Amino acid sequence: MPAFINAIGTAVPGHDVHRAFIGWAEARIDDARERALFRRMAERSGIEHRWSVLPRGSGGGSPVDAGGFYHGDWPSTARRMELYAVEAPKLALEAIADLKARASIEGVTHLVVASCTGFVAPGIDQIIARALGLDEVERILIGFMGCYAAVSALRVAHHIVRSEPEARVLAVTVELSSLHLQADREAPPLLAMLQFGDGAAAALVSAGPKGFAIRRPFSIALPDSDELIRWTIGDSGFAMHLSGEVPGRIGEALRDPGLRARVMGEGETADCWAVHAGGRSILDSVERSLQLDPEALAASRDVLARFGNMSSSTLMFVLAELLEEPEHRTGVAIAFGPGLAAEGFHFERAP
Repeated sequence: MPAFINAIGTAVPGHDVHRAFIGWAEARIDDARERALFRRMAERSGIEHRWSVLPRGSGGGSPVDAGGFYHGDWPSTARRMELYAVEAPKLALEAIADLKARASIEGVTHLVVASCTGFVAPGIDQIIARALGLDEVERILIGFMGCYAAVSALRVAHHIVRSEPEARVLAVTVELSSLHLQADREAPPLLAMLQFGDGAAAALVSAGPKGFAIRRPFSIALPDSDELIRWTIGDSGFAMHLSGEVPGRIGEALRDPGLRARVMGEGETADCWAVHAGGRSILDSVERSLQLDPEALAASRDVLARFGNMSSSTLMFVLAELLEEPEHRTGVAIAFGPGLAAEGFHFERAP
């Protein structure tokens, strides 16, 4: 019995910080040539907006302006986690409210929450369940898996429904990447930070034949790639290391016939692709390596432009777009993250 992603709701905060970040980051780079490189790469990023839960500064400016969260003393990890504990459940509940406008969540039996941008105990799964009045729901919290955690959350929901056909699973992703700005002054780490924004998504997964059926999950870890994506906890937030080699390594892996068969399947067809919008260069690499039509990643590129990379929530936003386009019948979802690993599944629209 297949499990179906019946509907997906999404939410982002109301504070667009993308342009403010570019101006702040550019001013921090002392070397003129490196500054020009940063400006050129920012213009080519394919990102137009990124949203943050952080409040505006006292004068109405961005978090790096006077009175903003990042102005003055650099905030500690503890201070960032205080905000996470309040804002992460709040944004997740906004995504759930959007889901409820698309599908009833009455009778939810399980709650699966994925997040890698914060920690709090009691966990945000408990906070969300309490806010929704789900006193007897079974909870699972997936933490610190990075950008492919949406696949992990949906895969857990898939297994629950297959083992308990009456189950109705609420799968939630929530990421507050803007809480982890770092005090770097060089172009590579600033370009990595340029990708990320805040967002949450919520999906209802059940055996009810509506939406996308989850088929053939796959999990692939690339050899000798541990250093390419790292997410480390420091005294001033979580620091992301994102190597410039990542798009090339993904492209190289997807050209390998054996790995390609694991992703695409034997003799299977896909009329759409839900690829994690980790950055323009990653999408370009996937498109070239799999020899996809230029329009195949339109949903991923649209999400990247409107929201940036929201870590685990990004793939859910892409799937949400595809769900609204009934002409898409079969597809492949894939996301990349620390490891370097690729996680995904095939999907098929309910008849």
